[in-house]
Amino acid sequence: MKTTQAALWGVLAGAAGVAAMTLAEKVEQRFTRRPNSYVPAHTLERLLRLPHKPDEQRLGLNWTMHWGQGIVLGAVRGLMAAGGLRGPVGSFLFLNLRLLNDQTLENATGVGAPPWTWPRDEQAIDLVHKSIYAFVAGLVADRLVARPPRPVVPRPGWTPGRPA
Repeated sequence: MKTTQAALWGVLAGAAGVAAMTLAEKVEQRFTRRPNSYVPAHTLERLLRLPHKPDEQRLGLNWTMHWGQGIVLGAVRGLMAAGGLRGPVGSFLFLNLRLLNDQTLENATGVGAPPWTWPRDEQAIDLVHKSIYAFVAGLVADRLVARPPRPVVPRPGWTPGRPA
């Protein structure tokens, strides 16, 4: 499979992952009464050097960053699947990439704080939601992206050019 096609399938997988994560967040918020986070909007606002606005005026920025990161990073998951990093191991590695991406952007812009300084319930909630994203995106990418060809492993005593 061509790299471009694998990345495009990954973009679709990333969108599926963000949709699943967003649904899980909304269900969780109904039970925990946790308010919406505007950290994605604050981060994008800083990255684009936009003037500060109240959270009520940031919904578009929030959705752009929330969905945009997940969709763009999905391309990487498609490339991982094309390269043979598939299944739960590929999704676990991808989860770490997603967490690293979020923390790097949020902390580099001064919006976030290192996760070890967060309350434990916030850490757990973030890990659960990002895990849902990574594993759903991985499942979709692994289904859409063709497996790489298997290498030929010679049997003991086999010599190239000699019939088996």
